[in-house]
Amino acid sequence: MKTGALLATALAMISGSAFAADMPVKAVKAPPPAAFDPWDIAFGSAIMNDYIFRGVTQSNHKPSVAAYFEPRFNVTKDLQLYVGLAGESISFTNRPAAEIDIYGGIRPTFGAFAFDFGVWGYLYPGGTCVYGAAADFAGNPLGAECAANFVPNGNVMKKDVSFFEVYGKVNYTVNDNWQFGLNEYYSPSFLNSGAWGNYTSIIGKYTAPSTIFGSSGVGMYVSGEFGRQWFGTTDSFYGVPASPLGIHYADYNTWNIGVGFTYKVFTLDLRYSDTNLSKGNCNAFTGDYTAKFDGSFTPINPTGVGSNWCGAAGIVKLSADLTAITNLK
Repeated sequence: MKTGALLATALAMISGSAFAADMPVKAVKAPPPAAFDPWDIAFGSAIMNDYIFRGVTQSNHKPSVAAYFEPRFNVTKDLQLYVGLAGESISFTNRPAAEIDIYGGIRPTFGAFAFDFGVWGYLYPGGTCVYGAAADFAGNPLGAECAANFVPNGNVMKKDVSFFEVYGKVNYTVNDNWQFGLNEYYSPSFLNSGAWGNYTSIIGKYTAPSTIFGSSGVGMYVSGEFGRQWFGTTDSFYGVPASPLGIHYADYNTWNIGVGFTYKVFTLDLRYSDTNLSKGNCNAFTGDYTAKFDGSFTPINPTGVGSNWCGAAGIVKLSADLTAITNLK
């Protein structure tokens, strides 16, 4: 946030006639500090060759675009309230129009520690139930829409996979160059599957000195994240013959590392991402409509169909991020 600067007054050194020297010097009042403006708006957009979320592609390893809009209210310089609306293009088996994110929370700061607590809703409007049968393995009726739709590899997905998470984050700034953080997310029904989900990750970021590229204005950073996603058991929609009432999605680790370059409001981020999910367990989790049979049998993936949606991927992302107070005044 910008603060007003006090302008120092100076007494004029007056020379010349006695008349001029005898004139009283009027004090010039310094302008008052600029009023504290509690309101701000952050917004931006991005284009990327692959939309990866916790190590799993959301766009079938195809390009994706994103945008967000986030009004903010600064109660004090160390306490911020915010809400936000974001959207990303995706490619899911049930073919929703897009991912729409609605979120909000509070960001308190205590010295070098910056916290963030909130709720994040992931909405996937326009989806279609994909099952290809009138009932699930537990015998529950699924309706005509589910029975009429299927993909050749036999994967299934609910019409509505919208869900929400509560989250808490903390970031510790060591100095101008180093930052470390811890993230925690929890959902009672991840992707509306019936299975709870818990994601925890640690992050680190090194920002190079501003002089590394001379006076060009280009900045650089290196950052990485290691996370683990835990799951509960789904409802019967995702059941298999051996577990008709639901499957326990495989827990997995994910990690990424990359380098970024900044210039004014723009950031170019080059990143490598991966997980330890097998192709079979990835297929059971994602319901990948492009997956093919390759003998990837697991207890929760009896069809032997394997997916590459959870494997190694390279991400190139160009984004622009602005705030009203900083960039539009």
